[in-house]
Amino acid sequence: MTARQSPDRPQEQRVYEHHDYEHPYPPADLEAEYPFEEMKFVSRSPEVMAERAQSFFDLMDARRSPRMFSPEPVPLELIELAVAAASTAPSGAHKQPWRFVVTGDPDVKKAIRAAAEEEERVNYLDNRMNQEWQQALAPLGTDHHKEFLEVAPWLVVLFEERYEVTAEGERRKNYYVKESTGIAAGMFITALHNMGLATLTHTPSPMNFLRTVLGRPENERPFVLFPVGYPLPGVKVPTLGRKSLEEVMVTVTKPH
Repeated sequence: MTARQSPDRPQEQRVYEHHDYEHPYPPADLEAEYPFEEMKFVSRSPEVMAERAQSFFDLMDARRSPRMFSPEPVPLELIELAVAAASTAPSGAHKQPWRFVVTGDPDVKKAIRAAAEEEERVNYLDNRMNQEWQQALAPLGTDHHKEFLEVAPWLVVLFEERYEVTAEGERRKNYYVKESTGIAAGMFITALHNMGLATLTHTPSPMNFLRTVLGRPENERPFVLFPVGYPLPGVKVPTLGRKSLEEVMVTVTKPH
């Protein structure tokens, strides 16, 4: 049995080898200059993959965004593991242009809540959000009150790193910053739900106050604010449906 075979997966179909590619990767001169290693990959049968896919879908389909959190403590180690998992996300040129800023300090959380509520007060009560936007939010029942920002044991603010600053103070460009940070955000949410924690994507607009309150440098821009913890027992969430697979997926079978 070769390293690419597995007792879990039948080998009826042809397996392509490096010599099947006109331009194999990495080319020899690239590998001579930069380190490469063989990809570690577990090959599974279609039946096992389907079982795992269904199980994971069922897990994630139960994910919800509560707006009332319990003050019950959460070990920092769990937050660290979620951030570590999120940081396995692919990124442009492998720059990993994100920074997860974590706080459980009551005074910091209080300051963030005060600033967020002021921005949201203007959004909701002074009509910075137009009527169409507010109508779209109406089924969720959201308003400018954000008590969960103080109650949740942890606040995690994800910043996008617009450009890199080296230890020598040199400025270097990052690539596909928003796309990369967005993928990391999704993986962070998934990691939290997988371990049994809840979160909410909070994006008060504008969010520049987060950089000020948290003392972050000029090259970082707030992307999303996550309160993290356990949902308050008995908390209610809107009864919402998700779009069907047919509404979110299109299969193309021939070129147009």
